[in-house]
Amino acid sequence: MTRTVAATVAAALRAGADRLAHDRDLAGGAARDARALLAHALGCDPGLLFLDRDRPVTGAEAARFGAYLDRRMAREPVSHILGYRLFWGRRFEVGLAVLDPRPETECLIEAALTRPAKTVLDLGTGSGAILLTLLAEWSGARGFGTDISAAALAVARTNAQALGLEAEFRQGDWFDAVTGRFDLIVSNPPYIAANEMAALAPELRYDPPLALTPGGDGLGGYRAILARAHDHLAPSGRILLEIGPTQAAAVTSMAAPLGTVSVLPDLDGRDRVVCIETG
Repeated sequence: MTRTVAATVAAALRAGADRLAHDRDLAGGAARDARALLAHALGCDPGLLFLDRDRPVTGAEAARFGAYLDRRMAREPVSHILGYRLFWGRRFEVGLAVLDPRPETECLIEAALTRPAKTVLDLGTGSGAILLTLLAEWSGARGFGTDISAAALAVARTNAQALGLEAEFRQGDWFDAVTGRFDLIVSNPPYIAANEMAALAPELRYDPPLALTPGGDGLGGYRAILARAHDHLAPSGRILLEIGPTQAAAVTSMAAPLGTVSVLPDLDGRDRVVCIETG
C-alpha cells in the first residue's frame, strides 16, 4: 500500500530516503533515488529540491511520490519509473523493450571518441544510446543501427527524434540487415551466460532477456559479430565491443585474426571494452 509522506520537500525527502534505506540492497543509493523520485513527483529538476526545501508538498504530489517509492521498493529501476536514463549527458527513453543503458557503457563511448568516424554501425542498438551519442558528438557522421526487436527499434527512433538526430534503423539479427562498410562498428551484445541469469539483481528482470543473454556461455553474440565483421569494416576501421569482466581472454582470442586487439578497463578497473583496429 502506498504510504503518505511528510508535508514539506525536506521532510518528504528524508522520509523517502529512510524508507528506501530499510532495504539493505537499496540503502547505498537511498538518498539519490529518493531525490530523483521526489523531483519526478514534483515535476522539477532534482538539483532544485534543496533550493525549495520548505515548500509544502501537496496531497497529489505526496501520493505520486509514495507510489514511486512503492515501485522502487519492489526493485523497479529508477530509470523505468522516470521513463528515461541519462547517458553521456543526454536523456534516452527506456522501458521494457530495451536494455537500460549502464554507466559502464560510457567507457565504450570514451574509447570511440578518441578517433572520429564518418560512418558508424551499431549492432543490437536497443535504445540507440551508443549510436545516437556518437552521432551527437560527431557532426556530419552517418549512423546505422540494427536490432532483432521491432519494439526496441521503435524506442531508438523515438530517441533519435527527441535528440534531433538522423540515423537509419533496420530490423535484423546482427549483420542480416546490413549493407556496405563502416569506419566504426560498435556493439554491446548480450553476454551473460545462461547459468548466471538466476543470480542477477532483481532490477535486471525489467530488461528484455534477449538483451541480457544469448544463452549458453554468453559468447554467442561475439562469435556472430566477429565472424562477419570483416565484410562490413572499412579499411583501417575499428570494432569496439563491450564485454563482461571475465570475457576478455575469450573475445580477444576470437578477434585476433581481424587486427590489433586491446582491452580497455571501466572506472572500477574491470575489463570492459575490446578494441580491434585493422590496417
